[in-house]
Order: sequence, then C-alpha cells, then structure tokens
Amino acid sequence: MRAQVLAILIAGLAAGRGFAAERATLANGFALDCHHHAVVDGRMRLYTNADESNYIEFAPAEVAAFETVPDPVPVPQPAAAETRPVSLGTLLSSAGHAHNLDVELLASVVRAESGGNPLARSHAGAQGLMQLMPKTAAEHGVTNSFEPQQNVQGGAAYLDELLTRYHENLTLALAAYNAGPAAVDRYRGIPPYHETRAYVARVIREFNRRVTERQRTAQRASLSGSE
Repeated sequence: MRAQVLAILIAGLAAGRGFAAERATLANGFALDCHHHAVVDGRMRLYTNADESNYIEFAPAEVAAFETVPDPVPVPQPAAAETRPVSLGTLLSSAGHAHNLDVELLASVVRAESGGNPLARSHAGAQGLMQLMPKTAAEHGVTNSFEPQQNVQGGAAYLDELLTRYHENLTLALAAYNAGPAAVDRYRGIPPYHETRAYVARVIREFNRRVTERQRTAQRASLSGSE
C-alpha cells in the first residue's frame, strides 16, 4: 500500500538515530537537517534517509557548513499541546483512507501549510488547511476552501495525484505541491527555490517524527499488553 511505501521512505532515518544526523547551514543563512551528505557529479546532495532514496541537491557553494545533530532529549509537553482537534483528526483519517495516504503525511502537510488554521490565507492566494490555490481547489471539486472537510479532501486528492504523477517519489510530489508541477518538470527535480527546498525538508522531517512516535506508541502498547 502507498502508506507503507511512504513510511519506508523515512524508515532508514527512524531505524538509525530517529532524527537527522547532520545539519547543513546554507550560504543564505537557512539551515536544513539531513541524514548525511555527499558530493555526486559535482553537486552537493543532502540525503533525508539512510538508503539515499530521497535527497535535496545544491551547488557546493550554496552550502556553507555541516554540523552533527545530537540525538534529541525528549521534552515532556503539556497534555493540551499533544491533543489534536478531534474534528481535524477525523477529517485527515477519512481523507487518508479515501486516497490511500498515511494520515501522518497529511497532518505534516497541514502543519507546514497552515499550522492547522482553516482560515489561513497566503499572500499568493492559497487558502485553508492545505493551502489550495483557487484553480487547484476548483479542479478537485472544492467550492469553499475555508470549509475544512472540502479543503482536506481536495488537498489529499491533489497530493494523491502528484504522487501518482511522480511514481511515488515523495520529495518530488511535495516539491510540486509547493512550487507546482510545471516547476518540478522544468528543473527535472526539486526546483532551486529556497522556500521549496526548506518546505520539502520540513514536511519530511515532521512526517518522520510522527511515524516514529506512532511506532513507539504501538511498541509501548504491545509491551503493556504482554505483561
């Protein structure tokens, strides 16, 4: 299933350190987390997982430095901060089931796009939880982008469409979601836009965190049940 395929994309990172092992500081001041890096054909590749199936590519001069990221120390969070709105969780679960998408992937996109605000609007005109442009919304049957159920269903349908278009390549699908398929096709990969590169890394990092936490929760439940 697609949900399992997408989870495998970040499984190498989850099985190793659980989080990024390196932090790259770009010449423009941006910082991106990655699993490791390498120079390939004169380009600097920042791999987001151990098996090197996903990466973000830069010119060497665009990367100023690398540093090792230590394993994070778990910080207890207030219970209220960990509670997701039931209505949003239900919407994401329904949309994920309808389009065979991992609910944590959809949640990660919503967080990056709108922070969970159903009334969010970007300067470019994107609207709602998954920040749909009016044309994209109309193409996917969304008549009101500020209505959460319509927005999430439309956003999930669009992401499903992009994953199919790019043969389940999550990084390209996310890049297209952010910058548009035309940009991805023009550059034959992630466009050289700092915003898009940061967006792809941010969503994958959040997806990885959520999947890792889900695995830990399931493991704790399994251990409790065996006692």
